[in-house]
Amino acid sequence: MVKTVDFNGRPFHFIGIGGIGMSALAYVLAKRQLPVSGSDLRSTHITERLQGVGAHIFSRQEATNLELFSPSPEKVLETVSVAANGNGLSSPNGRGRMLKETNHLGIREGLPQVICSTAIAHNNSEYAAAKEKGCPIFHRSDVLAALIRDYQSIAVAGTHGKTTTSSIIGYMLLKAGVDPTIIVGGEVDAWEGNARIGARGGYLVAEADESDGSLTKHYPNIGIVTNIELDHPDHYQTLDDVVKTFQIFETQCDILIACLDCETVATQLTPAITYSLDPSKGADYTVKNLISDYQGTTAQVWEKGNYLGEMRLTLPGNHNVSNALAAIAVGRKLGLDFSTIADALLTFAGAKRRFEHRGHRNGITFIDDYAHHPSEIEATLSAARSKVDGDKISRVVAIFQPHRYSRTATFLKEFSACFNHADVVILTDIYSAGEVNLHNISGEDLAEAVKHNHTQVIYEPSLNALNEALPSLLNPGDLVLFLGAGNLNQIIPQVISQYQAP
Repeated sequence: MVKTVDFNGRPFHFIGIGGIGMSALAYVLAKRQLPVSGSDLRSTHITERLQGVGAHIFSRQEATNLELFSPSPEKVLETVSVAANGNGLSSPNGRGRMLKETNHLGIREGLPQVICSTAIAHNNSEYAAAKEKGCPIFHRSDVLAALIRDYQSIAVAGTHGKTTTSSIIGYMLLKAGVDPTIIVGGEVDAWEGNARIGARGGYLVAEADESDGSLTKHYPNIGIVTNIELDHPDHYQTLDDVVKTFQIFETQCDILIACLDCETVATQLTPAITYSLDPSKGADYTVKNLISDYQGTTAQVWEKGNYLGEMRLTLPGNHNVSNALAAIAVGRKLGLDFSTIADALLTFAGAKRRFEHRGHRNGITFIDDYAHHPSEIEATLSAARSKVDGDKISRVVAIFQPHRYSRTATFLKEFSACFNHADVVILTDIYSAGEVNLHNISGEDLAEAVKHNHTQVIYEPSLNALNEALPSLLNPGDLVLFLGAGNLNQIIPQVISQYQAP
């Protein structure tokens, strides 16, 4: 018998609830008044936000966390009382008793639905305890798939641009008064996090991830594919394997919107609605007179040969124009006036870690960006280059922390050639993301490869060494980009603090 996610009151318990994808799901479920608990290894503003909407957060991943769901009312009450007095459980708003009252129907009925991500290993003690107790265990993608079926859904897929595109669409619908539910892989100031709850039975905008193959679980009303590349060699062997995943996703979308600027998309998918930055490709949505400068981008937007009007973005880079075209295609499909769409595009400030401005000190501008694939790095640095000279910027400095041994080894050649828009490249060692170094590769190996194509390459082996070296490497007029999906951005406040505030 196939297990199904239950939205009728059965508790949800997330192992690793603080992750960017897990926390967004937990937030939506908690806002739907469902009992939510979870564990994470450290307290963050994300877990604090979840506590604020009633989620119970354990500070350790231990088998004893599941004692909260004991079938004995007395034992549950004792567990809640002890935990609240220092055993790692937070029970805001008095919801501990509500959870207790939902858990006394018997062992099987009282067990929670346990949610995990791919990052949770099967030898995790909390996971092992959930399995031993007979808890129904779901991957986070199962919960997202169930939510996608529960709404009028818009799912944004693609190797690059998912977070920005889904955030623009969510923001556009919000500004249009549609009141969407939103689940994205980044934080957006407009809804103060990575998720918001909207009208029941209304629209859901969700970022749909292909990294572990779970994209094939989703059946949205509208699907978007921004591009297709091999980005996760830890899961896929070849680009053909990735393409097959997207082809399955295509068959499960009522309507597919896709970008013809990606050759793989153009040749391997047959979308109902298309968009492109190149008018010669005959896409349904395209642009003309695209102009980028240090203040942003303007372009004329055309729909099936008809001029809609001008759009202006404060987000830099042609890749963000492409992301905006996807949002325009969605908005028009839903019947929005172009003026409404254009107003939203003008005021959208972006998602965190997507060309996010982190500070300006001593004439130096600090940017945080999630780019970790060669194509993403090249696009981000190209966008940065448009700011040189026009915005009191004289140099582009790229600081990159490689992410995963498998990705670094697979794309070593591509990484070596993707920094051409930077004046200076600074590299540090590889963020493993839990991988074993089967490829015997290091950040220093990547630095040596980049030196074949770039004259200004510096290698610092650790974040501490990098932090200490930067004051002597950076100059007034530098636009400094911290690039990567690991923990490099954690040193940005320390770096900025070394300069006197203006």
